[in-house]
Amino acid sequence: MSQSNEQRVILRPSEEQFVPYERYGRIVPGISWVNISYDMETGCGSFLLKMAPGCRSLAHEHVDFEDFIVLDGELIDDDGTVFHSGEFVSFKPGSCHWSQTPGGCTIAVFFRQANRLLTDEENAARSG
Repeated sequence: MSQSNEQRVILRPSEEQFVPYERYGRIVPGISWVNISYDMETGCGSFLLKMAPGCRSLAHEHVDFEDFIVLDGELIDDDGTVFHSGEFVSFKPGSCHWSQTPGGCTIAVFFRQANRLLTDEENAARSG
């Protein structure tokens, strides 16, 4: 359920509010989201992201800061760092990564500018 007026939005998301994640122009299997204030044109805003068990994000570069808080579950970064429920994470501009979740997770994401997807070649070069 959500409430909104001209000044604010109050959201208590239900499973039905999560829709396929297609922010990159195509659906990312196993990932769904609730757009709270994210603007597709500016790449700025907030959203809830739910990743199904075994899901992996696409490799990307942070053009500006990206912050998120893990609301439930665990998220494992491509370097092996585990982000636990309750932890706040901030990625600096220029950082590149992808993440996965063996057991599933939900995160609240805060963008200042849209990420840039890495090409397969860029991602392979990062991996060595």
